[in-house]
Amino acid sequence: MLSRTCCFALQGVEGVPVTVEAYVSGGQFAFTMVGLPDAAVRESRERVYAAMKNNGFTTPSGHVTVNLSPADLRKEGTAFDLPIAVAIIIATRQIRAVDASNILLLGELALDGRLVPVRGALPLVLSAHEHGIREVILPADNAHEVQAVQGMLVYPAHTLYEAVMHLTGAAPLLAQVQKSYDECLMERTVTCDLSSVRGQTGARRALEVAAAGGHNMLMVGVPGSGKTMLARCLPGILPQMTLEEAFETTRIHSVAGLLPPGAGLMTERPFRTPHHSASMPSLVGGGANAMPGEISLAHNGVLFLDELPEYSRTALEALRQPLEDGVCTVTRVRAHTQYLSRCMLVASMNPCPCGYYGSTVRQCRCGSHEIRKYLDRVSGPLLDRIDIHIEVDAVPIEEITDQKTGESSKVVRERVENARRLQQKRFASAGIVCNAQMNNKHVEELAALSDPAKALLARAVERYALSMRGYTRLIKVARTIADLRGEADISAPAMAEAIQYRMLDAKYWSR
Repeated sequence: MLSRTCCFALQGVEGVPVTVEAYVSGGQFAFTMVGLPDAAVRESRERVYAAMKNNGFTTPSGHVTVNLSPADLRKEGTAFDLPIAVAIIIATRQIRAVDASNILLLGELALDGRLVPVRGALPLVLSAHEHGIREVILPADNAHEVQAVQGMLVYPAHTLYEAVMHLTGAAPLLAQVQKSYDECLMERTVTCDLSSVRGQTGARRALEVAAAGGHNMLMVGVPGSGKTMLARCLPGILPQMTLEEAFETTRIHSVAGLLPPGAGLMTERPFRTPHHSASMPSLVGGGANAMPGEISLAHNGVLFLDELPEYSRTALEALRQPLEDGVCTVTRVRAHTQYLSRCMLVASMNPCPCGYYGSTVRQCRCGSHEIRKYLDRVSGPLLDRIDIHIEVDAVPIEEITDQKTGESSKVVRERVENARRLQQKRFASAGIVCNAQMNNKHVEELAALSDPAKALLARAVERYALSMRGYTRLIKVARTIADLRGEADISAPAMAEAIQYRMLDAKYWSR
């Protein structure tokens, strides 16, 4: 007998429909699987047969052929276990014939028949919904991940037996109650609050400007001055993610297998901080299956590179194109895919190998050649793509022991969100959401400068020898500061503050 069930295969962060066909005929026992299965899919036979026996079903005694259609698409992962098992059970007439071709089946099978969570559940369910499928049976531990998908009947199952009994109607499963996105946002928590930061008034202001415009940021300062803590506070002052952004972010993390069992939709912006020994493929993506890298895992959030000069020069240079385009293309022999990578790059570094060049609290012991060599590990083109450069010095003991706390993340986020609303209104027809994403045409049309601001900008470009990219990014930062000030045009004070955030080039890299 021939039977068909429905599944989806992952390609990047998208799902491709796959029909699982099972044909059981007489003759000597044999099992054949076709349709470009990888090793994990081929090994499903052992898991499926053991799960069937341990859940009260019998394994076929004749020749079994399983086809995964379309046959020219490579199938990877363990999500095909459940649809293969159900297709074999229907083909061997152990249950009455049911039409399972319009029900998405996902799940890895343990040997005792339990349904084990799989990676990529959210992108697979979203893709199924786009293809008109409205029901899904999946492992219970994957159910929270898809709880915000509206218009979908989600049936969490714990075992193969539960899934089969639901299909026959003998013991229907209860559909999961889906959540609205507003309900998901209520569960959002701020992991690091700005109120816990002592001093650093200038750095806090720079952090607010960066958050308001989505700008990249570099902090240069002595060890222990609070650079890492400031960076960790950044997600808490960024605007709340929209539903579309939450789906994009969760999709990438789900494909990478980084969502813990039982995790729901990601509503907190990601904060990724790879170690400085990270390789180029780990940052931009790669591996045999073209998995997403750190810059894609930070999509809609923050990629924090601590001790920037310690990273491989090759790895840092590979970030230039994804930072500019917001998309990272990963090409390997067996896979070619694109991952979104529109994130804020926040980096920190010491001004010299010992860390105390220019410090007011300790004397630097490095020679000029050592300092030059250390700073040259960060290339000019990469620095040019960082909008805001800020110097962070040690916090005086008086400010550390002061019981007075600074503004909380909630207060700062309100100002950031007000500035972002102005930008959303300005860019309603431009296809972008913040000032950092403006191209040259947007800058000319939507970032008007007052005459004093133009004069100030011209003097800054001449004095600091800014490139065309640096010139454009200076205007973008000034536009953000003007939004925080509630100004329609960029004024001279807004431009002056923006220029201050580009002065470290002259202090450190022009020595």
